[in-house]
Amino acid sequence: IVLSEVFGQRYLGSSLKDRELTIEGTAGNALGCFLDGGIITVHGNAQDATGDTMNDGKIVIHGSCGDGTGLAMRGGAIYIRDSSGYRSGIHMKAYEDKQPLLIIGERAGSFLGEYQAGGTIIVLGRNQAGKSPVGYFCGTGMHGGTIYLRCDTLPVSLPPQVAVRDADEADMQVLGGLLEEYCSLFAFDKTELLASHFFVLQPNSATPYKMLYTHV
Repeated sequence: IVLSEVFGQRYLGSSLKDRELTIEGTAGNALGCFLDGGIITVHGNAQDATGDTMNDGKIVIHGSCGDGTGLAMRGGAIYIRDSSGYRSGIHMKAYEDKQPLLIIGERAGSFLGEYQAGGTIIVLGRNQAGKSPVGYFCGTGMHGGTIYLRCDTLPVSLPPQVAVRDADEADMQVLGGLLEEYCSLFAFDKTELLASHFFVLQPNSATPYKMLYTHV
């Protein structure tokens, strides 16, 4: 299925199973919501809530996304060539073989991974000239999953309940596998990306806070 001259229409690809959808233009809110195995490719940008509650499948954005990307996604993958807005990956969760993956090529806005309960978020920080590739309050309320940030400077306003460390050899091997398809889709040099420094963000088991949902 190919849709051309798309100008913000909402709910495209909702609940799509076992089919491929190609969009030329700007997809509106809730692109691929409840996606259940389909593949959506956008040659352009997407607005808010891309992949809302998606269960399986793949969304490929040859551009940027708005706020709430991957909201409550519980499986599948979202690959964004450029940037994403506020609250990307909010309420992501995982269970057994359902391990959602969100990869953002340039920058993510504030509250990345808010309340994250599972899955993996990678922000590659391309074209950021050494700046942190995320906004304020990254990982607020995070109690599961992993965030990888390709940068040399820690983001500001990290909550104390999130543990940060430098990526080690095992982490880099994991990243290599996760980035394989992404780099192939966008013709990026995976070796060059992996030659950079990454931070790993995970919940701090020393200060559990399953009942705490704000950061003061």
